[in-house]
Amino acid sequence: MAKSKADAAVLPHEQNSMAIIAPIVGWLVPGAGHLIQRRWVRGAILLTCVAAMFVLGIRMQGKVYGPNGGDLLDMLGFVGDLGAGCLYLVTRMMDWGQGAIQLASADYGTKFIIVAGLLNVISAVDAYDIAIGKKE
Repeated sequence: MAKSKADAAVLPHEQNSMAIIAPIVGWLVPGAGHLIQRRWVRGAILLTCVAAMFVLGIRMQGKVYGPNGGDLLDMLGFVGDLGAGCLYLVTRMMDWGQGAIQLASADYGTKFIIVAGLLNVISAVDAYDIAIGKKE
């Protein structure tokens, strides 16, 4: 029996559930998007790097940006911090990273936190690319 044009049009657009789950899980927990796809080494490296950068940033007394409508750079810092997923949420709940920047190392710590979040976003996009078969 021949398939209709409607059936043929639907089949290529079916969503792969891993393509939805991997980036979300990968954003929430760094490297987890790769781990659930059995990319053990890549997932472990991403988890270690993102978590280490975030923790080093907190230990250097870096600022964790909150959601506010203030300065444009504060909003961009918030977006970068939010990219760290659960690390950011735990940090906000524990009220870490809220002090004023008094040392030069604290400014470096702020940048470490933002870069950790951005690296986590890139890894979530990479997990999506692997899930859809675009990347090996």
